[in-house]
Amino acid sequence: MPPGLALYEDVFANGATLALPAAARMIFLVHGSATIEGRTLRGGEAWWGESAATITAGGEGASSWRYELAPPPAPAAPGVSVREKLSAILDTLPAGELLLRGDSVAFPPGGCAYRHTHQGPGIRCLIEGGIRIDTAGRSTSYGPGGAWYESGPEPVFAQAADAPSRFIRVMILPRALLGKSSLQFRFIRVMILPRALLGKSSLQFIDPADAAKPRAQRYQILADLPIARPKG
Repeated sequence: MPPGLALYEDVFANGATLALPAAARMIFLVHGSATIEGRTLRGGEAWWGESAATITAGGEGASSWRYELAPPPAPAAPGVSVREKLSAILDTLPAGELLLRGDSVAFPPGGCAYRHTHQGPGIRCLIEGGIRIDTAGRSTSYGPGGAWYESGPEPVFAQAADAPSRFIRVMILPRALLGKSSLQFRFIRVMILPRALLGKSSLQFIDPADAAKPRAQRYQILADLPIARPKG
């Protein structure tokens, strides 16, 4: 059976601690402050790793989004509320060595991302604004806290609301994309196929004409973590 990717929302009372078993993960701190393996985070910052980790909330408490690949169950802990927001089976996991990519994607009011694909699956969660996602013949609108899954090869169109909008995303990509964009332009694959995936950008819009249009979205990479391939 293919491995899974899950997103959890953890809410901590002040000083509460959550011990996590080893797994490839990114933890995005939404509010408050917390210390993870000796590093103190505040809202908007992220921690990532594959080893066991302990999260301790600061004096005002904390809430975080925890993205995990093939996660084992997290043990219960006093003062910590754990809620699974979304999980998905990764039946489009790329072949070969893998990279866990975490990033922030921001749109201006009314901005859009033209129809495109990615080189691996992932989970997104909206942190502000609103967004409509068109894929597989369906349109779905999300508000803050809404989470959705994208398989990677299935084309997607995204339309932001009339307000600044941003989501936090974790994808599982081919490791050759380390430090590069994961979007793909189809015409680039055709023109430079022999080198396209060798540490290069692999942008792929469904319509090559969209490549010349201004891109509304802004990206901030939060985590680039080469990871072991999960069993299965």
